[in-house]
Amino acid sequence: MAMAPGTAAAPHAVSSTAALTGTYGRVITLCDALDARTALPGRPSAECVTGADLAQDEDALDAFIHAEAVRIHERHGHSPRRDVAASRALHDYLWSVSLLMSGPWHLERRVPRLHPAEVRLDLTTAGFEVAPGSDFACLSDDPAAGLPGARVIGHEEALRAELRAVVVDHVRPLVAAIGTHLRRGPRALWGMVADDLVSGIWYLGRMLDREDEAVRAATELLPHGIPPFPGGADFRRLTGTGGLGHHTRTRLGCCLYYKLDQAQACLTCPRTCDAERVRRLEDVDG
Repeated sequence: MAMAPGTAAAPHAVSSTAALTGTYGRVITLCDALDARTALPGRPSAECVTGADLAQDEDALDAFIHAEAVRIHERHGHSPRRDVAASRALHDYLWSVSLLMSGPWHLERRVPRLHPAEVRLDLTTAGFEVAPGSDFACLSDDPAAGLPGARVIGHEEALRAELRAVVVDHVRPLVAAIGTHLRRGPRALWGMVADDLVSGIWYLGRMLDREDEAVRAATELLPHGIPPFPGGADFRRLTGTGGLGHHTRTRLGCCLYYKLDQAQACLTCPRTCDAERVRRLEDVDG
């Protein structure tokens, strides 16, 4: 039976949503590079589009790509090709939204089923809002395991499979919609998804000062190609000054950052040699 107008939601339902809200909040607080906040359910403001809008509405997708082109012009002083703007916009969405799902998994072994309609993107600022639902998977020892909306998963590998599935379910419609605006095929696009899923976990590990743990977790999540992901995390170590070790990996799909900054490709780009990676890593570390 539907609730009468003005009737409060059941306490258990509120608690389920509150559990996810707290988890998202912890991820957002830890990750300075993640421009996101939690928000109440409902339609976004006029400046925002949802992830569902981007996949279903060509005008919204055009605005998404155009907004990124404007930001690139402001930051780099030139107007990008349309496919470059589309690629950079997609990369930012994939990295941010994947981290909103992988972050709760890495921190609390809690995998939210984040629906595209629950993600809002401000086209002006490129900031994200997430309106937490109440549907998540967890292990039996999670304090929230008994709440409505919680689905108990039997073991760690099953929870990893759940994370891979929810990421694929969320991004597949957008990857299909934006693919027509890019000069790359499905394998390269799903390589981008794999890269952004892995790199978000890696980044969170660095923010926690537990990089080794995050690298192990990302490797266990994607030990090799698991369709539609065309490859695994594939981390390796570089030896730097005084025998100091550095984690690195090479991207499966290009994010086209080098098209914005001709002098410097991204650190995990196939174009960036190991010696240059070590030099830049030790400049940062120093």
